[in-house]
Amino acid sequence: MHRENPTRGPIRVDTDVCIGAGQCVLAAPGVFTQDDDGYSTLLPGREDGAGDPMVREAARACPVGAIEVPASDG
Repeated sequence: MHRENPTRGPIRVDTDVCIGAGQCVLAAPGVFTQDDDGYSTLLPGREDGAGDPMVREAARACPVGAIEVPASDG
């Protein structure tokens, strides 16, 4: 299994673009959740990805590209 380096820096969810598909929550449930309206949001304290290697997969899985993940070092 290929594992990418964890992210460094804040992850951003564009709430104007998010449609609430929930793919990010399925891919990285330790980082993402859905608010009361079903839209993606980051769990408190997880803005940096919390070292979760699935954060990039969560961003790729988003059907509307609402998740921005900063480049990692390395």
